[in-house]
Amino acid sequence: MPLDPDAQILLDMVRVANRPAFETVSPVEARKLYAAGRPVLAPEPMPVAEVRDLTMPGPGGKIPLRFYRPVADKTLPVLVFFHGGGWVVGSIETHDTVCRHLAVAGACAVVSVEYRMGPEDKFPAAVADCVAATEWVAENGSTLGVDTARLAVGGDSAGGNLAAVVSLVARDRGRPRLSHQLLIYPATDAGMAHPSVARYGDGYLLTRSTMRWFYEQYLRGPDDVADWRVSPLRAPDLVGVAPAYVLTAGYDPLCDEGDDYARRLAAAGVPVRHRRFDGQIHGFAANGKVIRAAAAALDEAAAALRAAFG
Repeated sequence: MPLDPDAQILLDMVRVANRPAFETVSPVEARKLYAAGRPVLAPEPMPVAEVRDLTMPGPGGKIPLRFYRPVADKTLPVLVFFHGGGWVVGSIETHDTVCRHLAVAGACAVVSVEYRMGPEDKFPAAVADCVAATEWVAENGSTLGVDTARLAVGGDSAGGNLAAVVSLVARDRGRPRLSHQLLIYPATDAGMAHPSVARYGDGYLLTRSTMRWFYEQYLRGPDDVADWRVSPLRAPDLVGVAPAYVLTAGYDPLCDEGDDYARRLAAAGVPVRHRRFDGQIHGFAANGKVIRAAAAALDEAAAALRAAFG
């Protein structure tokens, strides 16, 4: 399928803007560059009944959270959301529009997590924070006014990786019980050996060199690549994890590993819906001001949430 014309417009915008590649600047500068691009690419934020910033105690100190409620005076199911950005850039602020959209279209509360990132806090700090945040939400449903019997995790890219890992940890610990995992173009294998990495690793927004830089910032060393908490595709088995919706993009270096993860989930007997947007690039769902298909993609992901919550 040909590249979506809107995706090509976005790629042209990036080229004309001549933004430095993340790997050519410091992590702090990369975060500023990423944040500066959001007003240009992200759609206008959907109105919700409540947005509240919270903090919770975490394994490395306080973890900032952002709580979204689409309607007032109703106990809602809840999605714990982990933002993308290669475990280096991104924040609860950069993913505000995505969380609002999922809250409204998914008819659920959303708790967005500001987990620790590399290189200041290497793996497994992000995993520890995301596990802790999910357990905290599960234990504080009455305070938040949410129904923790209907609890999901989700995220995009690096956040999709973290949601997959949290689902595995929850299965192994026997808590909390998750209704769903929402994986939007997730990173599932840090080995970077899938054919799509070579096929789409240059010229389609997320590049192979940027991916390599992200892993260098996030991981302690090469041995971490084989750890399933980094590469959930390498987990010994996926039996018993939460039902999943897996979204992949056809022109994304991560598409093959995301497709493989969906197949492994299905082979393990996990209920999974896999949706591949063949004409799209990595990150498209967060860039709805330019890519019109982003809204439909988030609507479909939100519909999977609603179905999982019942």
